[in-house]
Amino acid sequence: MSKVTEITGRAVPVVGDDIDTDRIIPARFLKEITFSRMGEYPFYDERFTPEGQKKDHPFNQEQYQGASILISNVNFGCGSSREHAPQSLVRWGIKAVVAESFAEIFAGNCIMLGTPAVTASPEDVAALQKKVQDDPGIEITLDLKTLEIRGADMIVKVSMPESRRQALLEGTWDSTSLLMSNADRVKKIAAKLPYMNWAS
Repeated sequence: MSKVTEITGRAVPVVGDDIDTDRIIPARFLKEITFSRMGEYPFYDERFTPEGQKKDHPFNQEQYQGASILISNVNFGCGSSREHAPQSLVRWGIKAVVAESFAEIFAGNCIMLGTPAVTASPEDVAALQKKVQDDPGIEITLDLKTLEIRGADMIVKVSMPESRRQALLEGTWDSTSLLMSNADRVKKIAAKLPYMNWAS
């Protein structure tokens, strides 16, 4: 696992409150067995007509292609707990999400992918969105060490749970990989637990 200390890139504004996981990735795409094509599906029904024609959505607009930081508003990622929602964003190219607030499970799922989900004040989010809309080419930097976003002639304070920040900074954000890399230690500890040896 790699340490995540800062992320620099262009940003894409997805303006709106209560953008739920059904909007981020429609339920019909959950049937796929792997996440390999998930990058094709974020905001699919808001990006395409039933006939496949493109709609006017930031994820379709040329100026935001290659953006790596998503900026949204209140309660981003609410709805169901599907991991596919952050998977689709990450596979599209998103490396960090900034919002006024998040659904708790969505934010946790982001961290499991090494993707910071940080909050900022409504005023700062609105200012960042406007800066990016006015000049899509500008780059901003999310610094997890200082909990700041810098760039676009702004310094914005952000926040996130300290345990998640430390997991990213230390490179321990993927609990599955952490357990697998310490499999021998896990087995030794498990062997000492009486409730793990009930069949012997």
